[in-house]
Amino acid sequence: MRQAKMTFIDALLNPSSVAVVGASSDAAKLTGRPIAYLQQHGYKGRIYPINPRYETIGDLTCYADAQALPEAPDLGLVLVGANRVIESVRQLAAAGTKAAIVLASGFGEAGEEGRRLQAELREAAGSMRILGPNTIGLVNLTDRIMLTASGAMEMKDFRAGGIALLSQSGGILGSLLSRGVGRGVGFSKLIATGNESDIEVADLLDAMADDPATRVVALYLETIRNVAKFRNAAARVIAAGKPIVAYKVGRSESGAQSAVSHTGALAGADKVYDALFKQLGIIRAQTFADLLDIPAALSQGRLLSGNRVAIVTSTGGAATIVADNIGLAGLEMPSPDPDTAEKLLALDLTEAVLDRNPIDVTLAGLRPDLFRSILKILSESPTYDAIVVVVGSSSIGQPDVVARPLLESMDISNKPIVAYVSPEAPGIVQHLNANRIPAYAAPESCAAALCALRPRGEADPSERRPAPAVDGADLPQGSLNEADAKRLYERFGFPITREIEAATPADAAAKATAFEGPVVIKILSKEILHKSEVGGVEVGVATADVETACEQMLSRIQVAAPGAKVDGFLIQELVRGGIEFILGYNRDPQLGPCVLLGAGGVTTELYQDVAMRLLPVTRRQVRDMVRELKCSALLEGFRGRPVADTEALIDAVLVFADMAVALDDRLQEAEINPVFVLPKGSGVRAGDALVVLR
Repeated sequence: MRQAKMTFIDALLNPSSVAVVGASSDAAKLTGRPIAYLQQHGYKGRIYPINPRYETIGDLTCYADAQALPEAPDLGLVLVGANRVIESVRQLAAAGTKAAIVLASGFGEAGEEGRRLQAELREAAGSMRILGPNTIGLVNLTDRIMLTASGAMEMKDFRAGGIALLSQSGGILGSLLSRGVGRGVGFSKLIATGNESDIEVADLLDAMADDPATRVVALYLETIRNVAKFRNAAARVIAAGKPIVAYKVGRSESGAQSAVSHTGALAGADKVYDALFKQLGIIRAQTFADLLDIPAALSQGRLLSGNRVAIVTSTGGAATIVADNIGLAGLEMPSPDPDTAEKLLALDLTEAVLDRNPIDVTLAGLRPDLFRSILKILSESPTYDAIVVVVGSSSIGQPDVVARPLLESMDISNKPIVAYVSPEAPGIVQHLNANRIPAYAAPESCAAALCALRPRGEADPSERRPAPAVDGADLPQGSLNEADAKRLYERFGFPITREIEAATPADAAAKATAFEGPVVIKILSKEILHKSEVGGVEVGVATADVETACEQMLSRIQVAAPGAKVDGFLIQELVRGGIEFILGYNRDPQLGPCVLLGAGGVTTELYQDVAMRLLPVTRRQVRDMVRELKCSALLEGFRGRPVADTEALIDAVLVFADMAVALDDRLQEAEINPVFVLPKGSGVRAGDALVVLR
């Protein structure tokens, strides 16, 4: 009955029985480690070694194969080499095993033949789920279940905690586990997904939403295979009140190549990953150290209510370094308000500097009663949202002098309190972390942790915008000329500039009289996508000069783009007073379609001031995109300019995104550059347009 109800996640994380395929009686060998680790760390379930060479391993009966087992094990831990894995997995599946962990390499990461073997492995598993292959396994510290061959299990005193680590690299599992032990930071689960032939990071991320022991999820990512599944899982975890911190490798070209060689998976463009993380509310770890430092702070369950930080120190130099890093991170360090300063000065500490920030307590830092009073006053002060305590060298021999007052202060306040340990004193760092006080040996880590504690806002609404009812069956394949591209945008409701098509220079001159004042002339050709680069754009042409300008443009085109078919000319109103943006569509090969907004016009590539989001997008996400741009200051009336129509720009981005979603795979490329954002109440206009359809 229990077997029928058990999910594959239950079988992976908390199996009541484990079959160890290829087990060895020699605990010094890799194949002998898993049983030794399970027993040493207190696994309470049943262990079934499988190896036809042994009758017993230790005090355990050893079986020739899975068919000989007395019951269907919840989990199979497969230690045999690649040449024997497939048959072992097939036997476990036939026995009714729910899930298997496959450690062997030589599959998808090893080229075409490896990919063929990996597909065969997945087929052999049937309905049984597979973690791996090419994984080091998993560690469930909550329940003391060590399903791994990692030598990191040789360490002592593993601390259970609230951080779940999901890693696409097995080596990182051992690395962070050992760092956590050294720092006094506890984990709930550590899982290496390996090649992800079946179970992906997204599957395990989704499971962490329901894991009562997990308060924060740390991700080490090389790629995301199913972005829709990942987005849904991340939304569930964050909706459950559990922050996610992600470290994504492949940020540089060499890093991307390393990621490919390690997992056989292509790394997506880093900016698109950045956009995805922002969209989902995932905190991006900028350094590898952040992947432990930030979750350690978040696991305390306290967030900043503002940006104001008090620094308490007994050593001035170290406090200055912390203050510098906190200031660079955009946090504020105000002096105590009059009431707080009065309470501090009333302590009558003659050598202390108590009415400034950093607050230098000098020798009072060695008196627990006075230190406790100072921390209590700061914890209750309305001026501060967090406290950083600088631990000096004088505390090396007396870690409790600092730890006890800090712990008591945490009990009287919900404000975040973190410690910077200035000397090389790993014992103090470990002691503080083990006592619920996030402690760091680097000032940069303090700043990164505090920034991660800023409020992340409410979850974005999950409902999608209704898809526009626009028929695109008549659309051709290939590139559209600008006039046709704009007509497509108009179908979806995007406002465009006033313009007229003309067949010849004489026709252009006649039609230009419909405009008041100078006009813009453009060559019209679906074979020329970047018109300004070949002399195909003239701005501010007087009506009387239109015919000549068109003739000269044709001459330039014949030289710069010989053989290009010209459809005619586009005579366009000259838009004045607009702020230029670029709005574009891209389909990342890894993560899918996304929308880009940035500073537009001819300086687009020079400034590279852009924001991106994956489709579909919500209004709030588009508003966040606008705020991310440095050029967004122009919308607010920069240096006397009129306030621009920001809401119309947001509407336009949403219309553009709706078009991209509706056209889906048919849309290969799309761009509007520039989008003119006019003064408030006047809307926006598409000044140029590019569309390529499949």
